[in-house]
Amino acid sequence: MSKLTHWNPEDPQAWASGGSRTAWRNLSVSVPALLSAFCVWMFWSVLTVRMKEVGFPFTPAQLFTLISIAGLSGATLRIPSAFLVGLAGGRNTIALTTALLVAPALGAGIALQDKATPFATFAVLAALSGIGGGNFASSMANINGFFPKRLAGLALGLNAGIGNLGVSIMQVLVPAVMGASMFGALAGAPHLNAAGRQLWVQNGALVWVPFLAVLALLAWFLMDNREGQDCEPAALALLKILGLHVIGFAATAVGVLLLLNFKLGLMTQMGVLVLTILLCLGLMKLLPGRIKAGLVAQFAIFPKKHTWIMTILYLMTFGSFIGFSSALPLLIKVVFGRYPVGVLNPHSPNPLAYAFLGPLVGSLVRPIGGLLSDKFRGSQVTQWATVLMILGALGVAHFVKLAQAAPDPATHFLPFLILFLLLFVASGLGNGSTFQMVPFIFEPRLAGPVLGWTSAAAAYGAFIIPAIFKIQVDAGKVEVALYGFAAFYVLCLVLNWWYYARKNAEVKC
Repeated sequence: MSKLTHWNPEDPQAWASGGSRTAWRNLSVSVPALLSAFCVWMFWSVLTVRMKEVGFPFTPAQLFTLISIAGLSGATLRIPSAFLVGLAGGRNTIALTTALLVAPALGAGIALQDKATPFATFAVLAALSGIGGGNFASSMANINGFFPKRLAGLALGLNAGIGNLGVSIMQVLVPAVMGASMFGALAGAPHLNAAGRQLWVQNGALVWVPFLAVLALLAWFLMDNREGQDCEPAALALLKILGLHVIGFAATAVGVLLLLNFKLGLMTQMGVLVLTILLCLGLMKLLPGRIKAGLVAQFAIFPKKHTWIMTILYLMTFGSFIGFSSALPLLIKVVFGRYPVGVLNPHSPNPLAYAFLGPLVGSLVRPIGGLLSDKFRGSQVTQWATVLMILGALGVAHFVKLAQAAPDPATHFLPFLILFLLLFVASGLGNGSTFQMVPFIFEPRLAGPVLGWTSAAAAYGAFIIPAIFKIQVDAGKVEVALYGFAAFYVLCLVLNWWYYARKNAEVKC
């Protein structure tokens, strides 16, 4: 087993004599593994579009539900994943969780071959793909320990930024592989869309299987566990990883069953979300040893009001980024895919030709948000990013309303797209600025737990935003969802200004 002993990246001599090579080797595997994890977590945003095109017997609301389930699962799994590296070893965690993603990729590839596959099967597979969302917490915790403080920002930025780019890469690659048979008998027969074109929708899931298998092996043989991690024996470490995932899935299952079996309003759905979080934390607290000790340290942040304010602000930024990334392809299909009379629009824009642009620009500007924050303070950058998000949401709502009443909805697509890209740019800037704010608000012993908690909570945007769109699509009032987002952003604007932007002094709690 590869385990580093006497590891101290802050020692210049040790760093120069081999520590640097070790750290960059681990990062070189971590980055593509996290990127692929994001791809599998988010691929339902593209698969659902093609499922609708080729005639799977599911309503738009059900398809949005699949996206929401993946979002709920990925966000919930971030909670136990935050503890995995210390409890089981970084190499062990990355290798096994990457390998586990083969299950939803291969399973979806098989299920998509048959239109008679029950909705419940897809719901289970969407929940399993949430492993990819949970991987963010463990991946970032792992890489943070390999680099000296002077390089930690760069390393974490590369790991997170390129990982987030997985959403865009997925939205380009998945449609590209659906046009031809790539996997022979494994992929089965193609489906036909309304125009008679053959589409191997299943390829969009199967294509990730070889990447994941190779990356899992690379992680096992090229990455390292570190001193202080309970990584031996390997079999026990792997069982701990699986056990914590079982807890995350148990909490997710309760939430998913409530969502699928009851027609719940928005506020009740938010209650289900809170119940899922509390259930996951409660189950983890029942476990003995270091997990419980770690949770006690985490719980010290919860009485602090600034923990909840920063959670709201990061939900606005990263939550919007990941939620809009999930929902945009299907939203384009719903808004522009039919004429007002309900007839299919043969000239509608191809959602998969444009949707990747949003997460692409949002990921690329994230480091810029951090750099601007270093110069102008994170609270100021967050304030202006929030203003842009308000304007973007209101603008998108305006053109959605026009498109739904227009004889040719596509005439309003360009301003819709430009304003949606503005939303992604603003959320990307805010991703960088809100993270920069935390060390100025919290003392060092609390800053780490706050970053972990806010990143987990904000990932629920992948559930919340598709869920809200689903409700308004059913009601025929898509623009109302965007008005609601704008109202939330106004609340964030007020909170950020009152507590942070208007003050010159640092807040320490």
